[in-house]
Amino acid sequence: MKLVANERVLDLSYTQIMGILNVTPDSFFDGGLYNTVPKSIDHVDKMISNGATLIDIGGESTRPGSKRISDEEELERVLPVIQAIVNRFDIFISVNTSSALVIKESAQLGVHLINDVRSLADVEAMKAAKYSNLPICLMHMQGSPDTMQKLPSYHNVVHEVFDYFKDQITRCQLAGINKTRLLLDPGFGFGKSFQHNYQLLSNLKYFHHFNLPLLIGISRKSMLHCNNNTYCVKNRLAGSIACAVIASIQKVQIIRVHDVKETMEALRIVKIVQEERL
Repeated sequence: MKLVANERVLDLSYTQIMGILNVTPDSFFDGGLYNTVPKSIDHVDKMISNGATLIDIGGESTRPGSKRISDEEELERVLPVIQAIVNRFDIFISVNTSSALVIKESAQLGVHLINDVRSLADVEAMKAAKYSNLPICLMHMQGSPDTMQKLPSYHNVVHEVFDYFKDQITRCQLAGINKTRLLLDPGFGFGKSFQHNYQLLSNLKYFHHFNLPLLIGISRKSMLHCNNNTYCVKNRLAGSIACAVIASIQKVQIIRVHDVKETMEALRIVKIVQEERL
């Protein structure tokens, strides 16, 4: 399996690492750390050196309780950073957005992937994604970021996420987007309880049914409780790596992380073990 965009090809026969670049003031783990071009470039350089093969740039925080920002504000945050990365690095670039305008402008600058937590729910975003001719990641979310603090409800979270993907794939195809352009993200932490998240993590292989790349983001999220304290974000590294290993063993193609170096070190061991199987 391969990811192809703008004459760039990414081999998905083994797990690839997507480094997170939040150019926001309020993201739950790294808000405000990289929201200038020089800081962003230094961080991207470090992530690439540590093994990231994709960089995911986000200008809107989607943590629980967050509010949407205007398209113009999001553009002001992400476009200068995208342009600087395009000019300096040979790397697969993803833009994390639900905005039609940001999709359009980012595609013109040369990004390679649209990563939309709202799965192109906006009609104009769907149109912009279609005409970009770029791969698109569709993510499952129950509710929206500003309502996700409400208790989620599922009869069977794995089956319901599966059915959601089935419906979204059909929706994209009806809009003129070829299925081969799609990636799937079960949306850890987006309208799921502690138990729901681990039910999904235990059954990621179930979503290979669609024969599409899987992209997951668990890094530093609240499902990784430490000492029953859901807010100790700085102490969630070990849990993040454990989840990445579990996902890689289930042949997830792309894992989105904050801690590239540590995750790469763990996944190298997974890769060696998989290659040595009889």
